[in-house]
Order: sequence, then structure tokens, then C-alpha cells
Amino acid sequence: MKNITDNVDVAGIEEAIHMLNTNVKEEGIKPFISILEAIKQEPENESLLVQLYDSFQNLGITQGAVLTYAPSIYDLIVDDPFGDKKPGSENN
Repeated sequence: MKNITDNVDVAGIEEAIHMLNTNVKEEGIKPFISILEAIKQEPENESLLVQLYDSFQNLGITQGAVLTYAPSIYDLIVDDPFGDKKPGSENN
């Protein structure tokens, strides 16, 4: 299993926060940005990355804006954050 925190790029997170605050005015994005702020402070905290994933899943249509304005965080919100799934396997 890979270390999920290996994907954390603090500079990329700072840029993502700036871009989202500048370009996304949807109120529902605030909890997501708050989690990004926490990850910026504690990039080694895996539970924050899990919270980020869950928050992203709850954004609905705003997910598109997140991926448009903050593509650098894609690796933090992929469906398999711990790298446990094997390629070609749907149930792992």
C-alpha cells in the first residue's frame, strides 16, 4: 500500500485554495476549502485526506469547478486514495 500523504503538494494546495476562492462562489465549496486549509497545515494527516475525498463526493455539480480551477488536487481525491485496488478489479 502506498503512503497517501506522498501525493500532498503544499504549494499546489495553496494555489488550489486561491483559485477556488477566486473563481467558485458556490457556498457549498467552503467546507471543501476548509479541509484543504487543514491539509496545508498538516499534510501528513491521512484522516484529512479521507475527509477531503468525502467532501468532494458531496459537492455534486461543483466537482467540475474544483477539477477545472484546482486540477493539482486530483491525486488527493481519486476513487482509490490508498492504492489498494488492483487494475481491472472492480471489487478490490
